[in-house]
Amino acid sequence: MTSLILPNANSQMMSLFLDQVAKDFADYFIIMLVDRAGWHVSSKLKIPENIRLIPIPSHSPELNPSEHIWDELREKHFPNLAFRTLDDVEERLCEGLNLMAGDPQRLQSLTYFPYLRLTL
Repeated sequence: MTSLILPNANSQMMSLFLDQVAKDFADYFIIMLVDRAGWHVSSKLKIPENIRLIPIPSHSPELNPSEHIWDELREKHFPNLAFRTLDDVEERLCEGLNLMAGDPQRLQSLTYFPYLRLTL
């Protein structure tokens, strides 16, 4: 799992993220589901050679595996909390992301939807 905490959600930041994913999984061809946020479909987006973006239908967050990751993080690591600083929020987010990355079975249970499974 690749995670970056970036200052904005825009095409430049998405390009940085895709570049990092491409490097982290350089030996693989990656098919990544994305919603139709502007930074996911922008002509300014730089998509590495080993990645293809597949847009999910509009207004279908239930089809997006990453939404379940955010739900899990909100539920387990941010329940009814107030933080003094943005650094505190980022620290808590990093803790949650690292725990999730360290538990591949849990991550798979959240994101490996039946419609994503290949049948041979």
